[in-house]
Amino acid sequence: MSEAENPEAIEARLRSGMPENIERRVQSVRLSKGRAIVVADAGDMRPEEREVLEVAYRQALEGVEGVEEVRVALTADRKRRRIIAIGSGKGGVGKSTLTTNIAVALARQGHKVGVIDGDIYGPSQPKLLATENRKPEAQGDKLIPLESPHGVKVLSMGHLVAPGKALAWRGPMAGKALGQLVDADWGDTDLLLIDLPPGTGDVQLSMMADSKPDGAVLVSTPQDLALIDAARAGQLFEQGEVSIIGLVENMAGYECPHCGEVSDPFGQGGVEKFAKALEIPFLGRVPLTLETRQSGDAGKPPAASDGKGAEPFHAIAERIAAWLRGEGI
Repeated sequence: MSEAENPEAIEARLRSGMPENIERRVQSVRLSKGRAIVVADAGDMRPEEREVLEVAYRQALEGVEGVEEVRVALTADRKRRRIIAIGSGKGGVGKSTLTTNIAVALARQGHKVGVIDGDIYGPSQPKLLATENRKPEAQGDKLIPLESPHGVKVLSMGHLVAPGKALAWRGPMAGKALGQLVDADWGDTDLLLIDLPPGTGDVQLSMMADSKPDGAVLVSTPQDLALIDAARAGQLFEQGEVSIIGLVENMAGYECPHCGEVSDPFGQGGVEKFAKALEIPFLGRVPLTLETRQSGDAGKPPAASDGKGAEPFHAIAERIAAWLRGEGI
């Protein structure tokens, strides 16, 4: 058959020689008069990554029968905003602080990141991202997210109610509030992180129904009690057919600032063992440090610096970024 008579077979043959991590980005590939034309999605990639991708396509098609020339067109004008939920099932495991620092780390890697504070009753993100006492403006019926000093946009009920005021809302109202935050005018933001409240209640169910995440990150301390609740959160995502990107072990060891001795008040390695048993990727561990607490209270996330305290967050963010690119973790 000629190329014109069977384009599907031609495309299948051209794709067959590509590594999986670049083949999944291909929107179309055609062969015409010895010229292979590849159109691929690179909307979430930095300029240097786009160059590497283009070279990879050329190398993948070199030597393929009938290919004399390779042309690559990388599209970026229609990026789909992706949503990642950060959940724990249990309160007090440092999920909000982790969300903030992952967001800042991803922003420093080139992503355009927004954070939604899904904890309607106990919002933390205004303090963590230094946007307290500020109110978002509205354009039509949509809120305009606030810009934090750390290159991350943010919206929270903490921006909309008086400081210290308790909300006495029933569950459906809280779920509706989350929907309004998700539906805000996020502009060119390509990635939203939702800092979920503890548990598996109305807010989580409303999110799954109205703003289904692309993936979820589970956070737990190493102790068994926290892992039990993290497992429940994981079951909720699985039932909603949301991919679990991986697990993070938070508060994993404390190094005494005076003597340097490391102790494990919450245990050690429990989350990694749990992840291995469930065949879920382990994204990394974050130690319990005074710096993280002080930085959070001051609205200066460790991930915004180049210090030692930033390293765990950047390592986790890199693994999440690899998942977003369709690569293995």
